[in-house]
Amino acid sequence: MDLILWRHAEAEDAGPGMSDLERALTTKGQKQARRMGQWLNSQLADSCRILSSPAVRTLQTVEALGRKFKIHTDLAPGADPADILRAVNWPGNKESVLVVGHQPTLGQVASMLMTGDDLEWDIRKASAWWFAQREPGDPLSVYLKAVMAADLVVK
Repeated sequence: MDLILWRHAEAEDAGPGMSDLERALTTKGQKQARRMGQWLNSQLADSCRILSSPAVRTLQTVEALGRKFKIHTDLAPGADPADILRAVNWPGNKESVLVVGHQPTLGQVASMLMTGDDLEWDIRKASAWWFAQREPGDPLSVYLKAVMAADLVVK
């Protein structure tokens, strides 16, 4: 299984009376999402399952990919890392899954995959961390296949 963690692009601060879920991407965030979406689209298998948090900023980020996706409430801000791993059926899933979500949860998932511990790792906005398994279903065979930042993607 491949598991790709994609943090949403840069978003505006919450305005008065605005909920965290309503925050939209900034102009810079829209450019970041387009760049990373193009790169991911060129790398992902057609069969990759795509799951997104219901927050506006994650929906705007994943829409830049130009593929069908499913909104998953367990990926909302403040989600527990274990909820994300359950949502993607880690490590038992045989297909690739792309998760579009938030900090600190994505960083915690990344640290759990690499170390087995729930640590506070930082995944930069609009960046993607791509994990793979050498042996399907074996969490001990996990390795970090790629880390890509939107500002590294060639225009």
